[in-house]
Amino acid sequence: MSPSPFTPCAGGVKVALRLTPKASRDRIVGAADEADGSVVLKAQVTAVPEDGKANAALLKLLSKAWKIPKSDMDIVLGATDRRKVILISGDSEDLRHRLDEWMASNHD
Repeated sequence: MSPSPFTPCAGGVKVALRLTPKASRDRIVGAADEADGSVVLKAQVTAVPEDGKANAALLKLLSKAWKIPKSDMDIVLGATDRRKVILISGDSEDLRHRLDEWMASNHD
């Protein structure tokens, strides 16, 4: 299996992500290889990185793209960093399947 930004875990799926704030538009760019060999999902938001605005914009963007309630998502690592880990609560098998399908249909 190829590396993925999605990692099933107890109680859901963790998403490795790199966020670019103050971008021209809100969008999910797609998967990218990191220097350490891991894979992250790259996202951009127009919000500024202060008072949690960029994080809130990111969760709103992901919620809309993946049709998952924002209340099911938590930034568990990197709240003040560009590199983040987001935990999506739910059935890990179901979530992983949905996210993999989303990746395949949106980012070839």
